[in-house]
Amino acid sequence: MMQPNKRRFIQAAACSFFTSFCLPAAHAADEAYPNKPIKFLVPYTAGGSNDVVGRVLAQKLSADWGVPIIVENRAGAGGNLGAAQVARSAADGYTFLITPNNLLTMNPYVYQKIGVGYDPIKDFQPVSLVATGPILLAVNAELPVNSVQELIAYAKANPGKLSYASAGVGTPHHLSAELFKSMTGVDIVHVPYKGAVPAVSDLAVGRVQVMFGIPNSLMPFVKTGQLKALAVSSVAPSAQFPDLPTVDSAGVPGFDSSLWIGLTAPAGTPAAVIAKVNTAIREAMHDPEVKTSLEAQGLMPASSTPQEFAALIKHDADRWSKLVHDRQLSAD
Repeated sequence: MMQPNKRRFIQAAACSFFTSFCLPAAHAADEAYPNKPIKFLVPYTAGGSNDVVGRVLAQKLSADWGVPIIVENRAGAGGNLGAAQVARSAADGYTFLITPNNLLTMNPYVYQKIGVGYDPIKDFQPVSLVATGPILLAVNAELPVNSVQELIAYAKANPGKLSYASAGVGTPHHLSAELFKSMTGVDIVHVPYKGAVPAVSDLAVGRVQVMFGIPNSLMPFVKTGQLKALAVSSVAPSAQFPDLPTVDSAGVPGFDSSLWIGLTAPAGTPAAVIAKVNTAIREAMHDPEVKTSLEAQGLMPASSTPQEFAALIKHDADRWSKLVHDRQLSAD
């Protein structure tokens, strides 16, 4: 099993490099599965990246298996309501959770006092990674900086005068910015929003000046000249944005904050079912239509063994929980 090294995992998980993962053949699963509709629960509103990933995967697997796969949106509490619903569902292979990284590696620690309604380790069975993507560091076009180093210098010369937007407390947007602050020593004020759309809108008009955000939310404003993209958050350069440096290479060594979305099932789901779904996902990620649909969201198709996905979850949970503790971050 691959060691939980984030960089190597993400690089290996991208479908273009995915050549050597092995699982029992699909015939090891119960031949009768699936024989009724399956539910993919997306713990956010319709239209976002997680929803798109869920619908693209559901459409492909439904066509392959000949059974309906229903995508249900259950938003609320930063995704916690939907995750808790899946955690309480029957472990029969007919309910799955579209799982972005914050649900299992960030939320349980940011919402520690009030709780999230589920145990991120005990209540879920990892199935497979599905997609990965960078987070962009962008600033309002009027801010007189054009690089990561210039942003750091400007923020240090103007402590507390800059503000950064996030899609909410505990989101990858939020924790990426807090990681940046902790590694650079800058004082930038957090302004949380109820979603990425209002956050990016205020960034574009200059009510806030900085944001770590999802590419498909930020790039339209970069193209119109309202925002400047400074870097990508992943350690490895982004194939989607080859002209942008990484934050790591642009002056913050070791900085690493990426998006990933996977599929999990309630704990106790039969191993044969997990193996069959995993095999189907690995095959789906090679489909050109799936690849095109995910790339339109700024994501790359990816897959993994359940064990590798579990290792990634643990790796990220360890480092984000430390950041939350060290910076005393809380949604309570």
